[in-house]
Amino acid sequence: MIATALIAPLAISIALAPSALGAQSGEDLSGDVVIDDTASRPRVRVAVPPATFGSLAGDFRAAGEDTEQTLRDDLELSGVFAVQGPDELSVLDLSGDLESDFEQFRSLANEVVVYVDLKQQADHLVLEGRAYDLPSGQSVFGKRYRGQLAQARRIAHTFSDDLVEMFTGSPGIALTQIAFHSDRDGFQELYLMDYDGRNQRRITGHKSTSGYADWSGTSDAIAYVSYFNVTPTIYYVDMTSGDKVEIFGQGVLNLSPSFSADGTTVVFSHSDNTNVDIYTCPRKCREPHRLTRARGIDTNPSWSPDGQQIAFTSDRSGRPNIYVMNRDGAQAHRISFDGNYNDGATWHPSGTQLAYASRRHGRFEIVVTDLVSLKTRVLASGSESYEEPSYSPDGRRLAFSAKGGGRSQIFVMNADGTGIMQLTHEGKNAGPDWSPRPPG
Repeated sequence: MIATALIAPLAISIALAPSALGAQSGEDLSGDVVIDDTASRPRVRVAVPPATFGSLAGDFRAAGEDTEQTLRDDLELSGVFAVQGPDELSVLDLSGDLESDFEQFRSLANEVVVYVDLKQQADHLVLEGRAYDLPSGQSVFGKRYRGQLAQARRIAHTFSDDLVEMFTGSPGIALTQIAFHSDRDGFQELYLMDYDGRNQRRITGHKSTSGYADWSGTSDAIAYVSYFNVTPTIYYVDMTSGDKVEIFGQGVLNLSPSFSADGTTVVFSHSDNTNVDIYTCPRKCREPHRLTRARGIDTNPSWSPDGQQIAFTSDRSGRPNIYVMNRDGAQAHRISFDGNYNDGATWHPSGTQLAYASRRHGRFEIVVTDLVSLKTRVLASGSESYEEPSYSPDGRRLAFSAKGGGRSQIFVMNADGTGIMQLTHEGKNAGPDWSPRPPG
């Protein structure tokens, strides 16, 4: 029996099939899944043979092919699976007999096989997906997804995220988005793109300079800064209505907002023509609350996943370094000690690490510091400056900007620094911020 998920703008109804890798016939091992969210976990080797398309033709056939390719890309990018597609599987003589075909998939060291059947149902594209555990030969997943043609990629993303959740206990990130700023239309405005760089679109039109995007922990808003009213002012975009709402614009400087985990409060840097310090305020703010009072410039705050701490950049020790303080401003302590300029900290979802840009050898590199041991390692370095890291919600990937030679583009990489991939190409693009997983 295949569960059904209707891909709709307002809701997705999901019912997972019980079972897991290594399950014996009749056993439900779902209560015994061990969740290991680390990037170093060995990838599950999965075979994804060519999809069946039935009588799909025209636009439905094109959408089906895009869905099939998107699914394979999603599984590979998830960091959970090592995918063998039609090219790698072409050496096999598949007959359609499951027992015989399973043995052939095993011969290429695969652990799982995923079958995809695409068809048309009235004006909907339908994907039926099944997964089998090859060592045991048991079915471990079965679900049907339906959606309009425009939702073809969302169908693939949802199926992929469901498979990731089944094997790790935590949903995938294929339905997430990355906010960033770009000058491709003449002004620096805020944009969104899918996690893989597809579907890039502008979401502000101030015809001014806008940037410093930061998602709310509830995915319902993006805070940002705009010079629309001359003075840099903190706004947010309501992701349901599209409205642009002012948070705070008093004083002479308001920069680098960061939402609290519950989305109710923003922390940002502010100056009233004296020092630049860190402040907090609710979404509609009359009088912000000051957190820092040290000599020097305090900026680029970033709220921890549990909402209890704030990382920020300060030059109070002579050069810009990363500090962490309690949410009330108490117990500020320095955590970066290498490099001559450290900035732009982003929290790992576990709250145990901070990634940031560290200038070494004349250019910025992406580094990560363990908050217990304070050990730091370099994740990415090159001929350009790598800056503005932002973790994906599963902690397996990082978005960042690469700047040099008058250009700036956005890239993503695995959390261990491997697999660097460029996402933007048009105009100058920077300031990426990865969204949480969508609710539901």
